[in-house]
This record gives sequence, structure tokens and C-alpha cells, in this order.
Amino acid sequence: MKHTGLEQKIADIISPVVTDMGIDLLWVQYKGGILSVFAENPATGKLTLGECTSISRELSPILEVEDMIDGRYRLEVSSAGIDRPLFKPADYKRYHDLEVKIELDTLFEGQKKFRGYIQDSNDEAVTLKTDQGTLDLAYSSIYKAKLVMTDELIKETKRRFETAHNKTEEPETITI
Repeated sequence: MKHTGLEQKIADIISPVVTDMGIDLLWVQYKGGILSVFAENPATGKLTLGECTSISRELSPILEVEDMIDGRYRLEVSSAGIDRPLFKPADYKRYHDLEVKIELDTLFEGQKKFRGYIQDSNDEAVTLKTDQGTLDLAYSSIYKAKLVMTDELIKETKRRFETAHNKTEEPETITI
């Protein structure tokens, strides 16, 4: 996915603030008077309502001072969701072996839309295993990409959440 110039400017300004809160900024989108900020807690892979509220409260005054958006707009802070869009090369690495839909901004081998499993990825491209074979798709040509809601995705998301939750729990203390 590609940022517009305005979206990139906003992302550059808010990224350090969100990062300082211990949250990963995933993506910024401005469309139809709505500024959407997608983020996640790296420990859990999710974003709670409290975290969304905290981020919104931190960003609102900064966005007001910077005044990059003409006119009125609404700020929405949210998690990317379970069948989330893939924004960065790291997302493709993270969701290796899961099913994804990818739409390109130009034709590749006569088509723009692909569905398959992430087989590999690097800083330049993702390797997708489809029914037609294996394809290397350059990130620079990807218009949008999103995980497909499958049983495997649900199981993997649950496993990751439980693993993260177990790491963040306080160890049990024993009083003697």
C-alpha cells in the first residue's frame, strides 16, 4: 500500500509519539474527511480500546498544532484487525504461510488481483504461491494486500495472542 504525500507527512510526525507509547504505528490513511491511524501493541498484536483512546489523546493536539489537513476531519485510531491489511515488508514476513489477497496497481502476467499463500519475502518483493504457480510481486507494484479470514489465520492469531499474553503476565509469587 502506498501513502499519499499528506499521509506520509502525518505518519512522519506521529510515528515517534506512537512509538514512545510502546505501540507500533502500522499505517495512516486520509480519505473522505477521516484520518485513520492503524496501530498495534507489539506484545499482543492487538490494540485495546484504552490504547486507542490514549493514542487519540496524544495525537489530537499534535495534529491541531501541525494543521496539515484543510478543514474539518475526524481522527479514528484502531487496530488493523484479524484479517488485516499488510502494509510493510515486515508484515509479509510475520504472516508467512498464511493466505493473502493482493491487488497490484499495474498488470502482472495479464492480471492485477492475486490470491495465494505467502511463501517468502524480502525488502523488495513477496513470493506468493497461487493455484497458477509461484509469483514474485514487487512491493512497489502492490496497491493493497490483505490477509484472508481462514481457520488457519484464526488459529495463528489465537496462538500469537496466547504466547504474547503469557509473556506479559506477572510471574506468580510465592510467599513463604
